[in-house]
Amino acid sequence: MATLPSSQVRPVGVVGAGLVGLAVARLLTQRGHEVVVFEKEPEVSLHQSGHNSGVVHSGIYYTPGSLKAVLCRRGVTLIQEFCAKHELEYREIGKVIVAHSDAELERLRDLETRAEANGVPGVRWLEPAQLREIEPNVQGLAALHSPTTAIVDYRQIARAMADEITEAGGRVLLGCPVTAITPNPHRGVTVRSGEQQYQLDRLVICAGLQSDTVAGLAGDQPSPAIIAFRGEYYRLRPERAGLVRGLVYPVPDPEYPFLGTHLTPRVDGTVDVGPNAVFAFAREGYRRSDVNLRELGRALAWPGTRRLAREHWRMGLREMRGSLSKRVFTAAAQQYVPDLRPDDLVPAPAGVRAQALDERGQLVDDFRISTVGPVTAVRNAPSPAATSCMAIAEHVVDRLAPTS
Repeated sequence: MATLPSSQVRPVGVVGAGLVGLAVARLLTQRGHEVVVFEKEPEVSLHQSGHNSGVVHSGIYYTPGSLKAVLCRRGVTLIQEFCAKHELEYREIGKVIVAHSDAELERLRDLETRAEANGVPGVRWLEPAQLREIEPNVQGLAALHSPTTAIVDYRQIARAMADEITEAGGRVLLGCPVTAITPNPHRGVTVRSGEQQYQLDRLVICAGLQSDTVAGLAGDQPSPAIIAFRGEYYRLRPERAGLVRGLVYPVPDPEYPFLGTHLTPRVDGTVDVGPNAVFAFAREGYRRSDVNLRELGRALAWPGTRRLAREHWRMGLREMRGSLSKRVFTAAAQQYVPDLRPDDLVPAPAGVRAQALDERGQLVDDFRISTVGPVTAVRNAPSPAATSCMAIAEHVVDRLAPTS
């Protein structure tokens, strides 16, 4: 049995040192719990948390009253306060959501209504001339402007949270994959990592790309399964970074399961263009050459994958074209910035999205949390999970039931 901090009360365990896992662990330490975090990688925030867009979303897109909407708005406040406390950059550069057709204009009006219902401050409708005042190189029939949408460095935020955890006496165990979980009703939960066993009071699983696999170790149901999609990016050459001043986003298409190409300035001064969304042949498949046959087999065997493919095969082909052709990829961004040229773009690091998919082929859109005795599993934490991570932590920790 592994040695943990001495106490009459068993520690609470957290699986995953991404933003959500670290936020949960940090809040637990603030509420007086001894905490141990298990992370299979040699550093924190190595996967989704370290490969996201760096955007602090304002809450425009989400259905009023949904967990996404409520936790996003709360999360903005908490992230802003955290960055101020740790003197981390929090830059409100604003975002325009740009419409190019009558159908998009109608959906843009719906977003305006959602923004008001969700309490997003300062959002206003822009006609073309007003859009050019904010973004001189962006064209569209109309746009919504969210002036408080911000950018941060989420890796810095994750490292600062890890530091807070250890300073409070918690342990962040890097290179420590969880290989077995045994819930013991009324007696806590046993976690195995390699040859070590850890006796814990409760366990919270925040495993991102591996969330269904780790939850399965605790006896949780297989649905929803995680299907990995790689998001490929290009980056503007430094001399062309001035083409946009803030974030430039499309109007979401309800028939299309992913957001589509947008332009994203980052705190280091670079501007990313993308992403597309292509099926990844490995859970952590950041390159086209990354293949994990076991994970690929599981993904293809999941009934929902086949149903999703039948429904959205045209979208899949379109995304693959953009993956294979820089000119096609550029054309998607040129709808918003006509002056953009293929030579303006250079390859940038890709990300991988953990898309939760049920057995019917339906994408799980909202946050999904399940419980198996003393084990709580965050089964789906889609965007805006980075923005919402500290609010998700409040939601999870408030619902933990003691077992001892």
